[in-house]
Amino acid sequence: MLVTRREFMKTSAVTAGVAVAGMGFALAPVRAHAVELRKNLEEATRTTTICPYCAVGCGLVVDSSGGKVINIEGDSEHPINEGTLCSKGSSLFQMAGGNNANRLTKVRYRAAGASEWTEISWGDALAQIAAKIKATRDATFTETNDAGRTVNRTLGIGSLGSAALDNEECWLYQKFLRALGLVYIEHQARN
Repeated sequence: MLVTRREFMKTSAVTAGVAVAGMGFALAPVRAHAVELRKNLEEATRTTTICPYCAVGCGLVVDSSGGKVINIEGDSEHPINEGTLCSKGSSLFQMAGGNNANRLTKVRYRAAGASEWTEISWGDALAQIAAKIKATRDATFTETNDAGRTVNRTLGIGSLGSAALDNEECWLYQKFLRALGLVYIEHQARN
């Protein structure tokens, strides 16, 4: 039997449709999630911001209602991304507090040698970090090198910067690190 390409395509489409419907998939049109979301967004507060991931600087529009983020999407008026987002930018909604049950919202600390994590306050965490930075800097600070030149540096601390910082934050962070005497300063941008 000779089957034309057109007959093969018709038969394949009908067979695939029957098979999919037989597996319990509804082929009838359904109301899109976007339609329901748009209703909620009409009363939401819209805020523009920048994506915190790579250094491209894509624009975002964040919709919030009742102190909770309800939607994040690309900003169609932003000159860099014109509304599009990469896979990381598209998943930002999960980072917002309350939208992801697996996201940690409190500081967890595991003491040296301990096997269990404990929750501590932000104040305690920052105090511990500051104390460790000061102790390390005091123990490794060098005022002069072997030739007697003033260097005022510490080789015991390094910094790997974040791609989520904007230019102003990077400038301020660099000033802070150099005031401490750090030499090993690097930036981490990801695409």
